Amino acid sequence: MTRRRKRYDRQFKIAAAKTVLSGEMRVVDLARELDIKDSTLRRWAQEYEEMGEAAFPGNGSPKVNKDYEIVKLKKKVEELEQENELLKNFRAFLSQDHA
Repeated sequence: MTRRRKRYDRQFKIAAAKTVLSGEMRVVDLARELDIKDSTLRRWAQEYEEMGEAAFPGNGSPKVNKDYEIVKLKKKVEELEQENELLKNFRAFLSQDHA
């Protein structure tokens, strides 16, 4: 017997994510209460934390959001640029030490 995948609307996901992020309930407790996997709830909370009110586009269907991907990639680029700058400074420090 095939089990149909449950779909949750945007408001449900936002309310669940806000509850997790506020610390009102532990993720595992809320997941048990809502009858969803705790990994799903954590993913919703992370997406809401990163994207705010722009999270969960559409009508609850799991669609890849181009804007979300762009935000993630820009954040990664920023992290890598900071890391690169740190390495440049460290290399300059080491070259001064040997000179």
